[in-house]
Amino acid sequence: MQLDRRHVLAGLAAGFAARRPAATQTRLGIPGPYPGRVIAVRHAGSIAGDLYQREAVRQMVHKGMMELTGAGTPAEAWRVFFEPGDVVGIKLNPVGLPHVISAPEVVHEIVDGLRLAGVKPNDIVAYDRYRRQFLKAGFDKWLPEGVRWMAATDATHPLQLDMEGYDPDQYVEMALVLPQADPRDAHHRRSYLARFLSREVNKMINLSVLKHHQSAGITLALKNMSHGLVNNVSRSHSSKTLNACNTFIPAIVDHPIIRQRVVLQILDAIKGAYHGGPGSKVGKYMWHHHTMYFATDPVALDRVGWKVIDDKRRQMGMLPVGEAPPDADSTFYRMQPEHVEIAGALGLGVFDDARIELREFELA
Repeated sequence: MQLDRRHVLAGLAAGFAARRPAATQTRLGIPGPYPGRVIAVRHAGSIAGDLYQREAVRQMVHKGMMELTGAGTPAEAWRVFFEPGDVVGIKLNPVGLPHVISAPEVVHEIVDGLRLAGVKPNDIVAYDRYRRQFLKAGFDKWLPEGVRWMAATDATHPLQLDMEGYDPDQYVEMALVLPQADPRDAHHRRSYLARFLSREVNKMINLSVLKHHQSAGITLALKNMSHGLVNNVSRSHSSKTLNACNTFIPAIVDHPIIRQRVVLQILDAIKGAYHGGPGSKVGKYMWHHHTMYFATDPVALDRVGWKVIDDKRRQMGMLPVGEAPPDADSTFYRMQPEHVEIAGALGLGVFDDARIELREFELA
């Protein structure tokens, strides 16, 4: 029997086991009520010098949310996803400090949108994995008054197996370990979900940034979840050749709690990095894209963002991420942006370009 490409890709993610809750997929859960739909809002005045412009960002968020949902006002758009009594997490991204990270102007607009939906500030929780990295990025200094913040652990553990802020009852298990780990120990084969998501919030907004990644090819919506919401992630790309991001990323995002509770995807692409990611080297390859993207479907969103990064690389005389050899600023043997297509094969969203509905808007 001949297998088609979809079955082959789905088979790549076989062999993973997860401790799964009994709850079923919700209406708002990934890929959400708008599979395949991606809203792009561009504003040439969204950044001046290297500073985000709050009023332009406000206009972009209002437009993006209304076009995504078809609502007539920003408040109606936010109420599609959120209501009073919700406890909403916002997954930030401090990696790439200080060049391409979550921006206060964007986060403030998201918080204002949640308030329009009736969510109280104390029921909004900003989050990232590492407490030290969160503080180093200065996120705690500009969060709106009343908004709480959490981290899963203080800093990187040698094997990333510390359980301080992780849920022992929720995990994804796969036959993949760090070279120095014990493959006979089930704990070393598991990535445990952050308690932030499994126990502290009932909905989450995934706020990603537009950036290259030397092992995954791109780090947008999918990777912001897969490597920010669980522990034991370095096993996915532990050396230049021991790289399994292509299957690790979709396997983690396929965990039912992630699928159920992440209800909105926002990609801040006002700034971006087309090479040198994910860390500080991105400063050499940063550019202003002046755009924000809105979706409920992380696969469609990442497919669009992947094309944006490849287009910029071509403009700069570089090969696409899926074809480029290693160099001084991206040392992995081969990057693996195919994690986006595999995620699509697992039902996490729409990968087929012909089925992606990209709506683009230009604001003055």
